[in-house]
Amino acid sequence: MKENEVKQKMKQFSGMLESIENLESKKRFLWLEIYENAIIDRMNAYMLFTNIYTTLKGGVAEHVQTGAIMSKYIERMNKSNDQLLKLAELLAKEEEKILTIDSDEIFDKIKE
Repeated sequence: MKENEVKQKMKQFSGMLESIENLESKKRFLWLEIYENAIIDRMNAYMLFTNIYTTLKGGVAEHVQTGAIMSKYIERMNKSNDQLLKLAELLAKEEEKILTIDSDEIFDKIKE
């Protein structure tokens, strides 16, 4: 993933956050930061993993030397995915909260 792809994803995600009505600016800012960090972490771990993977010749000694490092990169990518899933859950809860109709609010509007 290249820098321009990250920027495009950030723009799309920011637009999605903007479409959620009544979302606090603090939440919007933090969620955008979380998203950006997860995307960049995943991209960097993937690049490092790919770099090591493409240099392996298949020897046991090389696998012993690089196996633990490659495992860490895969873990980092997995943690980034987990962060994105958790963020998706938070967004779904926020949208659900916004869509929930408050009966007191309805009665207040009727009284007006």
